[in-house]
Amino acid sequence: MSSPSLPLVLITNAVPADVLAPLAGIARVVQGPLGGELMSRAEVLRLAPELAGIVNQTELKVDAELLERAPKLKVVANVAIGVNNLDLPLMQRHGVYATNVPHAFVESTADYTLGALLALVRRIPESEVYVRAGRWRSFQPGVWDGTLLEGKTLGLVGYGAIGQAVARRARGFGLRILFHQRTPLDHPEYRTLDRLLQESDIVSLHLPLNADSDRLITAARLAQMKRGAFFVNASRGRIVDESALVAALQSGQLAGAALDVFENEPAVHTALPTLRNVVLTPHIGGGTHESRYRARLHCVSDVARVLSGQRPLNALNAPVGT
Repeated sequence: MSSPSLPLVLITNAVPADVLAPLAGIARVVQGPLGGELMSRAEVLRLAPELAGIVNQTELKVDAELLERAPKLKVVANVAIGVNNLDLPLMQRHGVYATNVPHAFVESTADYTLGALLALVRRIPESEVYVRAGRWRSFQPGVWDGTLLEGKTLGLVGYGAIGQAVARRARGFGLRILFHQRTPLDHPEYRTLDRLLQESDIVSLHLPLNADSDRLITAARLAQMKRGAFFVNASRGRIVDESALVAALQSGQLAGAALDVFENEPAVHTALPTLRNVVLTPHIGGGTHESRYRARLHCVSDVARVLSGQRPLNALNAPVGT
């Protein structure tokens, strides 16, 4: 049993017991509810005065309100690549480390992207519902035909680790790859964003949410895409103007979209579930058993390092006094 004198670490959901091993003898741990639910912000704020560390799924906004209530806090670890929930400069001034897991979800998210793309272009969810409903009576050549990937152009907006992992998989399907990134590159596959949108048969987003990417994909940019192109987003919902995306899908400007993230999730634009040409999933892109385990263990290990007086392996800031 841990000593009540040990620092307190909060994990905002329930995790497997063996993930907690790095904190043995270093900290007491309180976890969120069972069943995949996350601890409410109100409960986090109630516990805040005693917290030395927090491990969360990026749902927790670390802002002035939380930091001012948590004078003992030393580290917040995001079990994710994204960090837009963290006020990094403010955390630095408060002497609180911020960390994330930049690599754990790369391969899983790339797997999801190709899976969602295949489901979309081959109309797999739509036809699966048709069979489950008992409506299939005979072989129907042509009725459920989709789109062949071989020979099409896939434009990747964002070409970090995930974008490159998607490209490796996509080449196996015979797709031609183009990419756009913030820093221009002298490379035959590099395009400006405008040119990438104009040349691609499929556009897939793989970039973080920040001031530059917030609402990057507008109605005007969707209008630049080829009529009948496909669109995939497994990065962050707010990169896309969701109403503009709905309009492009309804008008036929886009043939379809696969979306794992949404502008105001968990809320989804009311029109999206009514459309037959979309694949919708609840932010599962990086979620495999293996990736989730590695990410949680990485975060807990970083918290243990900070509480032991060491620098975390993946520090995003350099807190005052460290």
